[in-house]
Amino acid sequence: MFSVTVRDHIMIAHSFRGEVFGPAQRLHGATFLVDATFRREQLDDDNIVVDIGLATQELGAVVSELNYRNLDNEPDFAGINTSTEFLAKVIADRLAERIEKGALGEGAKGIAGISVTLHESHIAWASYERAL
Repeated sequence: MFSVTVRDHIMIAHSFRGEVFGPAQRLHGATFLVDATFRREQLDDDNIVVDIGLATQELGAVVSELNYRNLDNEPDFAGINTSTEFLAKVIADRLAERIEKGALGEGAKGIAGISVTLHESHIAWASYERAL
């Protein structure tokens, strides 16, 4: 399996509901390093997994929809604990939609899967992986 990873970051604010979250139940900020990995079994006709420039551009577009926002105020996330794991899935699903629409080029339609990792810090991160 071949893979290419591109990176960006987001800064958000949010709060959680539930005792398991302790003090994070209060409004707080988070800065995430975001890695999006695209996988495929065979390279495309140009011998690449995906156009790195387009992948970087589209990841940037997806994270810009979340960046500098209080997720508690976003209608898409009403009543949802926007955990790191949940946000990794949101980003992966939005990238998958862009691939299906052709935003990453025709060759990207051969991508078999995506994984997105959000790094909360140098010691903790969460990922979501999905097939296409």
